[in-house]
Amino acid sequence: MKLTKHGHACVRLEKDGNVLVVDPGTFTEGPVLDGAGAVLITHEHMDHVDVERLKAASPDLEIWTCEAVAAELAEVPAKVQVVRHGDDFTAAGFAVKVFGEWHAKNHPDVPIVQNVGFMVDDEVFYPGDALTVPGVEVPTLLVPTHAPWMKLLETVDYLRAIRPARAFSTHDGLLNDIGLSLVDNYLKLESDKQHADMRRLKVGESVELP
Repeated sequence: MKLTKHGHACVRLEKDGNVLVVDPGTFTEGPVLDGAGAVLITHEHMDHVDVERLKAASPDLEIWTCEAVAAELAEVPAKVQVVRHGDDFTAAGFAVKVFGEWHAKNHPDVPIVQNVGFMVDDEVFYPGDALTVPGVEVPTLLVPTHAPWMKLLETVDYLRAIRPARAFSTHDGLLNDIGLSLVDNYLKLESDKQHADMRRLKVGESVELP
């Protein structure tokens, strides 16, 4: 499987000619949906879902997401399917399992929204805007590293709870070069501690997964 990091919180997975895109939000630039057979969307915030982009996408595209996002996609021509914690399905040739229900608490006056995490091919876990521990082995974790709803201590605790063989930074699009260098440093420290491959991929950079 090939994993490519796109802007902020979006990744593209490719396998056997199939393409699956996760969380193509408004902070993600470029033709990220080109050739995609399916899209997974964790929750309704604009940095994770771009409704206008999906309206312009092929009607053959399949979208898998939570109920709240599906309600916002009523005018999207693609097929939209609702999933919940505990579900499993096949999207664009990838086996997907769903973990989690709610977004991390963000602000005392802002309601907590639905958020579903996705495990793809028992290899890649993408939690969305939550620090969901799925309770299964996670070879590759897409770990949030910067957000209004989290702090460094929580990122490190999450990495130590999951103990993945590989972890790549996501949700880092609001950081400048100084902030990104801090992400690089603390991922390197944790990588050395756990003897794992933990790092930040640059936008457009790809890795080949087992």
